[in-house]
Amino acid sequence: MAVLEWSLLVGVAGLIGFSLINLARNLQQERRLREAFYYLLETHSGTITLIQLAATARVDAEPAKLYLETQAKAFSILPDVDREGSTFYRFPKVQRSLSASDDEWT
Repeated sequence: MAVLEWSLLVGVAGLIGFSLINLARNLQQERRLREAFYYLLETHSGTITLIQLAATARVDAEPAKLYLETQAKAFSILPDVDREGSTFYRFPKVQRSLSASDDEWT
């Protein structure tokens, strides 16, 4: 009986550990996407493509697509297509004020 209890305890501990690692990875990915999104807003005059976001955040396309679509929905932005057939999103332009610290936006 002790072996069964020990196995169950190890299994539960492993599941909790795996869940915590997965949560940490998701939070890190979310942070990278958020930072990349605002960086691209500032440096690309509000125009962002999926490949730009994925490459800048260094994440796979699927989570970048989900993040970009969520932001587009929040800002009521519809995707557009350029002359080459690339899909992009044009968000309102963002600029940092000259007197703002690194954490402040206008």
